[in-house]
Amino acid sequence: MVNETKKIMEDDAIRVNATCVRVPVFYAHSESVNIETEKPITPDEVRRLLSNAPGVVLMDDPKNKVYPMPICAEGKDETFVGRIRRDESVTNGISMWV
Repeated sequence: MVNETKKIMEDDAIRVNATCVRVPVFYAHSESVNIETEKPITPDEVRRLLSNAPGVVLMDDPKNKVYPMPICAEGKDETFVGRIRRDESVTNGISMWV
């Protein structure tokens, strides 16, 4: 989606952040969250911070198909977070699936 937008618009300077979602879900709800920080932060720093946050379950290993899915939250109160990556559409952006 990112590359196609730049190609169609013939403008490599366009900054796009894309997230694809399949719906519906039965067990919980999910959000694609984009944050912009005042100072630069890496996805690894975000993972470290979230891995120690109370009530947060970090599931962030897409290469091994480990990421939050609604069924993981069934009957639980924790917040499941994963797919943490840079948001290239802003200077200090991070995207994640919650």
